[in-house]
Amino acid sequence: MAEMVKEVGDGTFKAEVLDSDKPVLVDFWAPWCGPCRMVHPIVEDLASEMSDQVKFTRLNVDDNQGTAAQYGIMAIPSLLIFKDGRVAQQHVGALPKPQLKSLLEKVIS
Repeated sequence: MAEMVKEVGDGTFKAEVLDSDKPVLVDFWAPWCGPCRMVHPIVEDLASEMSDQVKFTRLNVDDNQGTAAQYGIMAIPSLLIFKDGRVAQQHVGALPKPQLKSLLEKVIS
């Protein structure tokens, strides 16, 4: 399942996220962040269920500070959902699968 969530970075963000033809969830995280590790399996589960409608990505903020700064990421995990190259939904902090799925469904509909 993990391969359904693509790692993106400063160099690939525009092509993978902003230029995507479908909505994209970006999980801003860091390896030392406990709540981030709690969110990973939720994102992976949703990727296996919804990858036909949404692209799922993950960005390590320690390694990609430019993109994190550009989007004002001050706390992690931060989950941003992009549609047509713009942020359509965002949430800071861990959240249960039903809530994240609901955010995604709002963007898809």
